[in-house]
Amino acid sequence: MNLYDVIIIGGGPTGLACAIEAQRAGLNYLVIEKGCLVNSLYHYPTQMIFFTTPELLEIGDLPFVCEREKPNRIEALKYYRRVADTYKLRVNQYEKVIKVIGRDGDFHVATELQSTERRTYRTRKLIVSIGYYDQPNRIRIPGEDLPKVSHYYKDAHPYYNRDVAVIGAGNSAALTALDLYRHGARVTLIHRGATLKPTIKYWILPDIENRVANSEVKAYFQTIITEIHETSLHIHHLETGEQHELSNDFVFAMTGYHVDNDFLHSLGIAIDPETWKPQFNPETLESNVAGVYLAGVTIAGKDTGKVFIENGRFHGGQIIKSLRDQHVGANLFAPPISE
Repeated sequence: MNLYDVIIIGGGPTGLACAIEAQRAGLNYLVIEKGCLVNSLYHYPTQMIFFTTPELLEIGDLPFVCEREKPNRIEALKYYRRVADTYKLRVNQYEKVIKVIGRDGDFHVATELQSTERRTYRTRKLIVSIGYYDQPNRIRIPGEDLPKVSHYYKDAHPYYNRDVAVIGAGNSAALTALDLYRHGARVTLIHRGATLKPTIKYWILPDIENRVANSEVKAYFQTIITEIHETSLHIHHLETGEQHELSNDFVFAMTGYHVDNDFLHSLGIAIDPETWKPQFNPETLESNVAGVYLAGVTIAGKDTGKVFIENGRFHGGQIIKSLRDQHVGANLFAPPISE
């Protein structure tokens, strides 16, 4: 069994940035991704436009050229494919890490492919860059598992002339509500807070405020959904106690996402029960488990809105520098462990 210097779990932009830094350092590395390349970006809404400018999404010093000031999803996918091709990155797609055992210097990483084939790899170091998009924050009410309920929004067309509820009041909820409204859906926005979130991007907030003010998007604030049925949903106003039944065909619960804490726990990583933040050294990004490093939004806990591609893309350089600093005057890693 080959022994890698570094295995990177997660093939998103941050994972790819880590792979580039490992490659530049001459390390024998492998990226393992359970879905496609930059899987989370692929599952973003079809017409999504990034909030940021292209240069802030660049990795590996490769220019990101797009038509307008802000890139869209299609351009981002094309860019990261070009990154992988340019650097000839070693990425195993559609392979899920199911278990990690061992210790610093000799980890065993067990995986499963789509074909159900099982593989095991050995590595001296691990970088965990798993993102959070696959773990939605559930609302835990009856009916949440109905086929008409989704925590992901892709495209508006199927919801033309349908009654659609959007749960939430942040950027994702606002964008979803606006796109649905503009494509002919009857949209109801439901939020437990008293107002739209002030963190909504400045060019989106007036738009959704005006749609709500004009009753083009109906909004219920200080309100929660208590039950979801095939053709309706029940809502409860938190202040007045009033309850209503609304006609409904589809529900988008845009309630955010979180890192797979169960997987982090399985590695032995300590997680704060209040903030959900894993324990790590902010300078080196090494977790409390020796040899296991964390990158990207994996370090964010509940504050997923504070770690983006823009800052996560630098984590690979930070981690590789840490590994170099540990072995000043010697090879980066010790000689291979005998089989």
